[in-house]
Amino acid sequence: VQLVESGGGLVEPGGSLRLSCLASGFTFSTYTMTWYRQAPGKERERVAAITSNGDNTHYVDSVKGRFTISRDNAKNTVYLQMNSLKPEDTAVYYCRGPAFAPWGQGTQVTVSS
Repeated sequence: VQLVESGGGLVEPGGSLRLSCLASGFTFSTYTMTWYRQAPGKERERVAAITSNGDNTHYVDSVKGRFTISRDNAKNTVYLQMNSLKPEDTAVYYCRGPAFAPWGQGTQVTVSS
């Protein structure tokens, strides 16, 4: 069971990034997938979630209208499109599936001029 996040980087305020999370070792298409983030000195925060078939999504208020979660069940991949990035979005971003799946290594997103 593995989750591998990618796509992070350094971007200026107002910029965009697209994160990807490739899952393996479980039946991806049957699980809700969630993106979390953890900024330095802060607790891990749930950012966005998408149901198994992609019909329903949920976002924390601070990213509504800027971030979009999506998934491709044929590719066992969940995405997080992040637009209009702000410095307060700086964090390590993780994806999460079933409870038995270990946390991945995350991908660092830094928003700075």
